[in-house]
Amino acid sequence: MPTIQDLKVTPLRIIEDDRGSVMHMLRLDDPHFEKFGEIYFSNTRPNTIKAWKRHKRMTLNIAVPIGRVRLVAYDDRAESKSYKNVDAFILGPDDQYALITIPPLIWFGFQNIGSTDALLANCATIAHETNEAEQRGLDDAPLEFDWSL
Repeated sequence: MPTIQDLKVTPLRIIEDDRGSVMHMLRLDDPHFEKFGEIYFSNTRPNTIKAWKRHKRMTLNIAVPIGRVRLVAYDDRAESKSYKNVDAFILGPDDQYALITIPPLIWFGFQNIGSTDALLANCATIAHETNEAEQRGLDDAPLEFDWSL
């Protein structure tokens, strides 16, 4: 269970048969659906870390349909009940196949912890806008996090 205020974890279904699988992510009639802005995919190579980023207005809806990813979220909103909390999840179809909803102003990063490329899907509530997000590298992280496995 997440400890960060307004961050949500929603289990997702995988329907499999001998031909392959259908992997659910987000539907218009889901109670946690807010609105549609854009969908994008981020491919990450093994042992690669993509961190840190936060959005000012965008809510992220993230799932990992391929590979294994550790997703880390950090709350540095001083007015939040979960100020300075950190949540980490291992995501992927063989681990926890779930939708992680990250509200605006939460720092997040992710790491491919598998042996093959991983694919992260995001259904965002707004389309990409220049200057809507803030990024920091690992050398200027908003918190000290041990990415070792």
